[in-house]
Amino acid sequence: MKRLRDRYQALLLDLDGTLYRGHAVIEGAPQALADAGETAQRLVYVTNNASRGPSVVAAHLAELGFPATPDDVVTSAQAAARLLAERLDQGARVLVVGTDDLAAEVDGVGLRSIRRFDGTVPAAVVQGHSPHTAWPDLAEAAYALSADALWVAANTDKTLPNERGLAPGNGAMVAALRAASGQEPVVAGKPYAPLLEDALVRADTRSALVVGDRLDTDIEGANRVGLDALLVLTGVSTLDELRDADVDRIPTYVSDSLDALNHPPVYLESGGDLGEVLRRHPGRAVTLRAADGEIR
Repeated sequence: MKRLRDRYQALLLDLDGTLYRGHAVIEGAPQALADAGETAQRLVYVTNNASRGPSVVAAHLAELGFPATPDDVVTSAQAAARLLAERLDQGARVLVVGTDDLAAEVDGVGLRSIRRFDGTVPAAVVQGHSPHTAWPDLAEAAYALSADALWVAANTDKTLPNERGLAPGNGAMVAALRAASGQEPVVAGKPYAPLLEDALVRADTRSALVVGDRLDTDIEGANRVGLDALLVLTGVSTLDELRDADVDRIPTYVSDSLDALNHPPVYLESGGDLGEVLRRHPGRAVTLRAADGEIR
């Protein structure tokens, strides 16, 4: 039987909660991806976290033992900048709520990043995760949104897993601005299509498996763009949450570790207990959806 990974030409890999938590690598993850065998897949690292540029992300991955170059990294900041460039005139002013790396992506597509609403209404607000976002930043964005600026959020993850637990994610800050403005952003990151579509362009194939730890972003996002998905139980989403999940958040496969990529998956028989099957087959993925999309 084929290993799970050998069914695909590319792996679209989430980072936080899938490969690492903060600065701590998830045990066995680098070794799992290194075991490419004779049919190596294109590895594309796809992150909803807009706080760091591709070079910084790739350097972090390499330090943790993952094979990565900047060209292998696709971020929600890049997707957000693309959405802005498609909607705005060249040179348009964009108020940035986020890191300097997010501002650099905005500048890189021919727009002008600013930090304060100085009376001239910016064309748009772009919001991405930064641990330094404070009330004054959100206030500037609220002033711009009340003056009809376009609002693009890099992602809406409510939490961000790190080595200490779950910290507030960009979605928590987006919620604050939503409450203040009464508006809804255009979202670039998972579960919405722009980021995964950018990753597919980078991979140069639609024969791709999305691998992630969140039902509400990675798995729902894969289902929205018609890709298979592996949920790894190493981050945010739990087995209990999977049991209660809506149909659009059911993955193709679920496993307790990334090493399931290197083994053939097993099937969940009708009426079988998922937790028991995972315990009987450690390190193996359990198939939840048949080839026709039916939930098993």
